[in-house]
Amino acid sequence: MVNEKHLDFIKKGVTTWNEWRWKNAEIIDISYANLGRINLRGANLGGVNFRGANLDGADLSNAYLGGADLSRADLYKADLRGTNLGGINLRRANLGGANIQGAKLYGANLRNANLLRADLRGAYLGGVDLSEANLGGANLHGAKLYGANLSKSVLHGAYLGGAILQGADLSDADLKEADLRKANLSEADLGGADLSEGNMVGTNFNKANLTGCRIYGVSAWDLKLLETSQFDLIITPQGEPAITADNLEVAQFVYLLLKNEKIRDVIDTITSKVVLILGRFESERKEILDALRKELRNRNYSPVLFELEKPASKDLMETVTLLARMARFIIVDITDAKSILAELERIVPNIPYVPIKPIIFRSDYGSALFERIKRYPWVLDEYLYNTREGLLAVIGEAVITPAEKKSHEIREKSSRT
Repeated sequence: MVNEKHLDFIKKGVTTWNEWRWKNAEIIDISYANLGRINLRGANLGGVNFRGANLDGADLSNAYLGGADLSRADLYKADLRGTNLGGINLRRANLGGANIQGAKLYGANLRNANLLRADLRGAYLGGVDLSEANLGGANLHGAKLYGANLSKSVLHGAYLGGAILQGADLSDADLKEADLRKANLSEADLGGADLSEGNMVGTNFNKANLTGCRIYGVSAWDLKLLETSQFDLIITPQGEPAITADNLEVAQFVYLLLKNEKIRDVIDTITSKVVLILGRFESERKEILDALRKELRNRNYSPVLFELEKPASKDLMETVTLLARMARFIIVDITDAKSILAELERIVPNIPYVPIKPIIFRSDYGSALFERIKRYPWVLDEYLYNTREGLLAVIGEAVITPAEKKSHEIREKSSRT
């Protein structure tokens, strides 16, 4: 409940209020322990002039401040939970460390305000002017900032996970190390913003403008980038010559290639050492799979297994095709798995540069569908075996060596054309 004495003093004007605060400094000293802190909880303060007022640590939770002037006010660590601050002037106000959870700030002016480490979780900030404001380290989880003006603002280290920033103006903003996980930035303007070292996992950038953003060191996964402008993205840190690219995900990859020797080794592994193994390896066939892997590793290949346990969906087929395109060659076990042949018929025509070596248990041999696949010159003759032991004894010479030989032939031919 509001303290009537505090309410009377605040209504006497800023000069009287600040003098009283200064003379009663002990209130400030103990305010954070909630012992005698300024209590204006739930008060009706609409239209009051608080310009330059000392409200350090004050409890203004659920107060009505519509039309009030709080420009340059000191609200450091103030409690503004659930407060109606719609349309008010908070320009250059000090809200550092303030608790603003669930507050209504629609249309408010927070230009040049200090919100360093403020807690804005669940706050409504639609249409707010936060240009050139300092939100470094602020917690904006779940805040609604659609249409807000955050141009040239500082959000260095801010937590914006799940925030709604749809259509917001964040041009030239400092978002270094900001946490933007699952934030909605669709249609937002981030032109020239610094997103360096930010976390953008699952962030929605649909129809957003990212032109000229600095994206050095960002963590970007599962982004939504439909109709997103991604031109001139700067992938180098401040102080280094600018290297730009026109796609966020490509830009990350290019920088890793330039700066990380291990990544270059990974690329070399993918393009020259990966061997894809396809099939259905049930428990009794595990021995064959293990032997294949062991022999491939002994020959300095990197085996990748894709076990097709059921007929492949469209998405699954796209995954298999992508893996196939990266492989040096493919070994496919078509024993007891006729549906694999149907899947191969969809893959094989699109990868003429990747040899395919089938293996099959002799008793299962014979399929019109396989005959159709065999017409492609990069599909090698199938290796028929009578026993698992017999296959394991010759797996290197009978399966891996001919596949490698064909791969070498295709690559040589390609280099000459």
